[in-house]
Amino acid sequence: MKILLIDDDAFALKLLTHQLANLGFQDVTHVSGGSDGLALIGKGDRFDIILTDLQMPGMDGIEFVRALMQGGYNGELVFMSGEDERILKTAEQLARAHGLRVLGWLKKPISPEQLAAVLSHQETMDVSRSSTSSKSYGPDELKNAITAKELICHCQPKVSLSTGEVTGVEILVRWQHARDNLVFPDHFISVAEEHGLIDDLTRLVLRSALSQMRAWSDAGHEIHVAVNVSMDNLDNLNFPEFVISTAQEMDVSLSRLVLEITESRFMKDMRAPLDILARLRLRHVDLSIDDFGTGHSSLAQLRDLPFNELKIDRSFIHNAHSDAQLATICDASLDIARKLDMRSVAEGVEDINDWHFLRAHGCDIAQGYFIARPMPMSAFNDWLPRWEQRCNDLGLLKS
Repeated sequence: MKILLIDDDAFALKLLTHQLANLGFQDVTHVSGGSDGLALIGKGDRFDIILTDLQMPGMDGIEFVRALMQGGYNGELVFMSGEDERILKTAEQLARAHGLRVLGWLKKPISPEQLAAVLSHQETMDVSRSSTSSKSYGPDELKNAITAKELICHCQPKVSLSTGEVTGVEILVRWQHARDNLVFPDHFISVAEEHGLIDDLTRLVLRSALSQMRAWSDAGHEIHVAVNVSMDNLDNLNFPEFVISTAQEMDVSLSRLVLEITESRFMKDMRAPLDILARLRLRHVDLSIDDFGTGHSSLAQLRDLPFNELKIDRSFIHNAHSDAQLATICDASLDIARKLDMRSVAEGVEDINDWHFLRAHGCDIAQGYFIARPMPMSAFNDWLPRWEQRCNDLGLLKS
């Protein structure tokens, strides 16, 4: 593991080199500025991790990030600074936007424990990525996949934070590709939206979800089933008829269906979405504003559309217990949900600390890897007793 340290403070470089040696990192190079680091990389030196200060004379850390991106750096990055934490977080987001892999950031003065914690992310980070991470798929290939029913549904449970009981699942579409195995939706949903295939895709998923709702109901599981719907689905005024007729065909209650609305692109004409969503709510379909606080999911949507569930984006949830900025955003979102009489759902619940924070702060529903990873729908019945046992073991259940 080769590490490059960049800091204009000679004492800081010496201290960090010593701390890294104590952690078992012996191959450490240090320079006093970003331009010196780029010169080493330009000569062919390869580094697995770069730890760089942000506030430096000459080339600052932000300029260094831009130059790293342009130079095709494919290692990992850690930011260090004595500046405001929000600047560190902005630098982290900028680097990620450039496609760089960021392990995290360190606030000066840096303790050995903080350094060890951020470098431990290197071991758990999914650097291999999905085998399809750089692949793209054309509209004809996706259209054939929809026709051939290669799109399948997985589910991820949602549970009550007050009782630990399972309240529902979110249905998540996957592409069982003949060559690339399981392809995730971020590789094909935008293709469907851009080429007029999103209606066919969504209707396929809805039929599968409502059919599974019937099967779970027959097994005694009266739970909510959530399906993601693109705003592009909401320009077809016949959409409510499809939802209603399919629910009647499967003999399931519309009051247990949740449509999670994600606006990935700005909608200039809101007449059709307003019409469709109002009619669905009149039929007691629950409407969830998904990824609240990101993209186009905004306060204006809460004002104008008849949502009765607010789903807080995962980027505001994990580690909110130890991050004052995230905690403030999370609390504000929960307060909005309470005052608008909406159910609150937190996605991205990764560990027991996230769970306890959300329970203490009055969130209703939790979803995330701490509870369960997405699973084939057929695996739900086997997972359920294991979750109940785990709740008992961890003392999560309340009567």
